[in-house]
Amino acid sequence: MAAKFCRQEAVPQCYNTLRGIIALELLVKGTREIKLQLSSGVLEKFEDYYRELMVWNQRMNLTAIVDYKEAQIKHFLDSLTTALVLPQELRDQGRLLDIGSGGGFPGVPLKLAFPGMHLTLVDSVAKKTAFLAHLVEALELEYVEVCTKRAEDLAMDPRFRESFDVVVSRGVASMRILMELALPFCLVGGMVVTLKKGDISHEVAASIHAMEVLGGRIRESREVDVDGLRDGRVLVVVDKINLSPPKFPRRPGLPAKHPL
Repeated sequence: MAAKFCRQEAVPQCYNTLRGIIALELLVKGTREIKLQLSSGVLEKFEDYYRELMVWNQRMNLTAIVDYKEAQIKHFLDSLTTALVLPQELRDQGRLLDIGSGGGFPGVPLKLAFPGMHLTLVDSVAKKTAFLAHLVEALELEYVEVCTKRAEDLAMDPRFRESFDVVVSRGVASMRILMELALPFCLVGGMVVTLKKGDISHEVAASIHAMEVLGGRIRESREVDVDGLRDGRVLVVVDKINLSPPKFPRRPGLPAKHPL
């Protein structure tokens, strides 16, 4: 009943107006720059995604970006730039975990572009995971799991610990904190990809110790050179080279209060 009610909420007029005029022109142009080609069916799902996001955003704070054009670039395309560092085999059938997914970024756009991926969306806020569960159903996505739990707790579950090829996160925490939250989910040979913005050299340097403790090693910090996103965006890639010690992550709150 709740999902049905949400789908019937009024949609911002800007969406109805722009839907037929602009479609997803900016997203299509941007994905071509990163050598991705989205089918018409996938583009329709991105439009449905925007619609659901706007409907639910009227009831809870999912995003401050509501403009149709801006959402194409700063939500959808920004998420898809993660593909720049993903090997083809992971695009085809990798296991991907999105920590602090919120409105579904970057996990859901990546799933739409690469439907063979197995996706797990994690957020500690039940209202947000309710939206994510509804979104998965509305977009008819397969092989997607939504978890309402703190990452510190979920990483201790044997079903999730060191079982993902890729762990992604956007805007959740500093690198120093995120390493403790993310690396325990990665299998050895997997990787963590964080979406950052601005001069992050000091942030990355400060996180090297945490990486080493958790079994990670920095691979690269790749600047995003895509029209509309040339504002200092960076993909930081950390390889998982050793098992994470069993005591990490520490109990909820400690990684943020006392970073490694």
